[in-house]
Amino acid sequence: MDERATSRRQEPDAPADLEELLARYDVESAYRRLAGWIGRAIAALAIAFSLFQLYTAAFGVLEARLQRAVHLAFGMSLVFLLYPARRRGDRRSLPWWDMVLAVAGAAAPLYLVVFYQEIVLRAAMPTPTDVAVAIASVLLVLEAARRVVGLPIVLVATAFILYALLGRSLPGFLAHRGFSLSQVANHLYFTTEGIFGIPLGVSSTFIFLFLLLGAFLEKTGIGRFFIDLANAVAGFASGGPAKVAVITSALEGTISGSSVANTVGSGSLTIPMMKRLGYRPEFAAAVEAAASTGGQIMPPIMGAAAFLMAEFTGIPYIEVAKAAILPAILYFTGIFIAVHYEAKRIGLRGIARDQLPGLWSVAKSRGHLILPLVGIIWLLMEGSTPMKAAFYGILLSVGVAMIHPSTRMSGREILAALEQGARGALGVVMATAVAGIVIGVITLTGLGLKLASGVVQLAQGNLLLTMVATMLTSLVLGMGVPTTANYVITSTIAAPALLQLGVPLLAAHMFVFYFGVVADITPPVALAAYAGSGIAGSNPLRTGVVASRLAIGAFLIPYIFVFSPVLLLQDVTLAHTLQILATSVTGMFAVAVALGGYLRTTLALWERVLFLVGGLMMIDPKLTTDAAGFTLLAAAVATQVWRARRAAAGTGELCAGSPEAGRSRPSG
Repeated sequence: MDERATSRRQEPDAPADLEELLARYDVESAYRRLAGWIGRAIAALAIAFSLFQLYTAAFGVLEARLQRAVHLAFGMSLVFLLYPARRRGDRRSLPWWDMVLAVAGAAAPLYLVVFYQEIVLRAAMPTPTDVAVAIASVLLVLEAARRVVGLPIVLVATAFILYALLGRSLPGFLAHRGFSLSQVANHLYFTTEGIFGIPLGVSSTFIFLFLLLGAFLEKTGIGRFFIDLANAVAGFASGGPAKVAVITSALEGTISGSSVANTVGSGSLTIPMMKRLGYRPEFAAAVEAAASTGGQIMPPIMGAAAFLMAEFTGIPYIEVAKAAILPAILYFTGIFIAVHYEAKRIGLRGIARDQLPGLWSVAKSRGHLILPLVGIIWLLMEGSTPMKAAFYGILLSVGVAMIHPSTRMSGREILAALEQGARGALGVVMATAVAGIVIGVITLTGLGLKLASGVVQLAQGNLLLTMVATMLTSLVLGMGVPTTANYVITSTIAAPALLQLGVPLLAAHMFVFYFGVVADITPPVALAAYAGSGIAGSNPLRTGVVASRLAIGAFLIPYIFVFSPVLLLQDVTLAHTLQILATSVTGMFAVAVALGGYLRTTLALWERVLFLVGGLMMIDPKLTTDAAGFTLLAAAVATQVWRARRAAAGTGELCAGSPEAGRSRPSG
């Protein structure tokens, strides 16, 4: 079998059952697959979209509103061409009304481009035509977002628009003077504080390019490389396939920010392997979902919301990525340890070494594919902009693929990558456009400051209560709103409340970002967990519960780095960094053991408490808490060793004196 063909499991020619599974849980994957000249025309439009972005990256972006308008014009027209009005609608044909909407979707933003000089001269005196185009543009953006992102984000944006229109009728501190429909539409369309605001600006520059980079890397076969590498490193260990899932998802998170796509992509291979080894279906699906969701918090290329964080806070992206390193390590450490001791508890072994690829052969045939990621890190550290780093990363990915025949890309494959990159960016394009509507209403009405002050007053100035309220807001929004829009909303409304209470800027934004990410595995609407359960044939709700337990680090770590921002590696020396890394990883190990309930033998309740409390104290990067935590863990480990020896001695005596002894051996 051709080695490269096996690596393209996420491409349009993937098995039909995986396509349907993705379409069921990931709105962005429910697109039309059209043949004939219509399909070729849409593909050409998507390729033109990617080429426009590459051209502006190479030779300089247009003036802000023009760049964003062209970006949105491409995005909206492709959404109406690729996504049917109903989720379960016909995805094999294109009705005439969607062609009309595609033309309107392109024309509405391009009106700003064609009449740019006249609009600038008119300033705050729009004509009736201007008002009509502005209203139509808002409606088209909402409809396009409904198709490619989902209804919840549209309902959120609509609620904000109604708030702007009905301000005079609202009670208490929420009341404001109110604005007319034309005033709201003009603010959202003709300024850079609405649809064409910062979120769409970030999408139109470097988010798109990083998504395009992911498409090129996937075409080179880097996904197969990650799986083979993980198998070579951990496939033979206890519970090998589960550890392979964790490592693979952590690596794939560097090139893809979609929790559901990661779960289905690598889970189609790892979940059946875990089930064959003996893992329960719920556990197998939960491992893949939790690990895949963590991809959005894994440097160097995190989810799209991380790029928005850099723009909103004014902190260079390389600093945001650096701050995310230790929390990401702790997150995946927790999952890895949970997997390991689950395998030990039920007595699972790994895969025979002769059935696994060799590390040297994997590195020799595909190791060069990692060079674009190394190049991006180097460029960012040297002060390059994220847009330039992504642009050169794309060129480098094409160049290094030529080194080995198995990874070399043909002209057809390069065009397919350009098409796939544009199609994969549509959800982000529309999510950021709708997020601009939310921000536009907030800037128009001053709602952000009101809500932030209201949250602080409701929590009576208590930081912990404010954090809990912020966490719940992020999780509830995450039930239907993608991470990008979730972060935009919570960073505008909830993060200011944390800032008012003295939380450092990066810690406050990282806090809301984290809970926006883990919403994908938090019941009752845990899309990544549900996608994994579709592959495993498990109960979706139970899978979500287990995934949340495995990803407990993502629920605990944000609280710790808010109280101790040094966990984000800000203003620390190398020695201090190593000390924090050692103690916090040890702490995460203890927390995972406490939740799993097994180390050398099954843990008693009081031992679980010792491991949990001691682990949390060691994650907190203070010397006093580290010392206290280490003492508790030493006591807990000592009791486990003692109990394990007693159990072994008892088993030995039973074996010597009773033929029934063999059936009494502990499963661990």
